[in-house]
Amino acid sequence: MDYNLKAGTSHAAEKVVEFHDTAAFMGSGTVEVFGTPAMILLMELAARDAVQGNLPDDFTTVGTMVNVQHLSATSMGKKVTATATLKQINGRKLIFDIEATDESGIIGKGVHERAIIDVKRFMARLK
Repeated sequence: MDYNLKAGTSHAAEKVVEFHDTAAFMGSGTVEVFGTPAMILLMELAARDAVQGNLPDDFTTVGTMVNVQHLSATSMGKKVTATATLKQINGRKLIFDIEATDESGIIGKGVHERAIIDVKRFMARLK
């Protein structure tokens, strides 16, 4: 099936860091800074939204792999932007370059893979 996707497609997602985004709140650390799980979520949202509009109804993507480095801390109240760029399309497998920045520069980078799924078939298999 042709999903009408093109390598180079990019999307950005952004948010202002709040307490519920911190490592202390999430339990991934004890410091009130932007947590790695929150950074990964923002990166995944950017990747999902980069392609979702091109997929047929009842299709979506699911994350299958994340490999990131969290390079710098971001305090509460700062804006974080995650950008996902579709690098490669292998059938239903999509590979993205992902990067997160705050007002000071790059805070994280890596690679993220997503798989295109038919939601109804996917959910039926789980029953």
